[in-house]
Amino acid sequence: MAKNTICLWYDRDAEAAARFYAGTFPDSRVGAVHRAPSDYPSGKAGDVLTVEFTVAGIPCLGLNGGPAFRHSEAFSFQIATEDQAETDRYWDAIVGNGGQESACGWCKDRWGLSWQITPRVLTDALAAGGDEAKRAFDAMMGMRKIDVAAIEAARRG
Repeated sequence: MAKNTICLWYDRDAEAAARFYAGTFPDSRVGAVHRAPSDYPSGKAGDVLTVEFTVAGIPCLGLNGGPAFRHSEAFSFQIATEDQAETDRYWDAIVGNGGQESACGWCKDRWGLSWQITPRVLTDALAAGGDEAKRAFDAMMGMRKIDVAAIEAARRG
């Protein structure tokens, strides 16, 4: 296990979430699945307690801790995409698997974890600064899933 790992709290579906992420994003995989050695407040001996997994190269630990805590937008994975096809693929996988759309390239998966599906054209435009950044930012503010062609058009003015 990595020295620094992101621990994500799930009600009871950490393994299902990890398998979904591994099947959706490159450089992702499910590692060890650990079962509870005895009963605990939100589970029984033998239930999946933790799952080691990697999402787009980032080591994570899913903890089936019960319903006490929920994910919020205060934490999200930001996935950089190269084009509209890649943006669509990830967005559609998350939203189409019981997730929900939000604004400005944000969506939530069915477990409530937030994702930013962010085309590089948008981050490049924002990094450019000035009027180009303002036009791209203003265009993004009206979007749910980011429209690469609209961001490119906004960059050009």
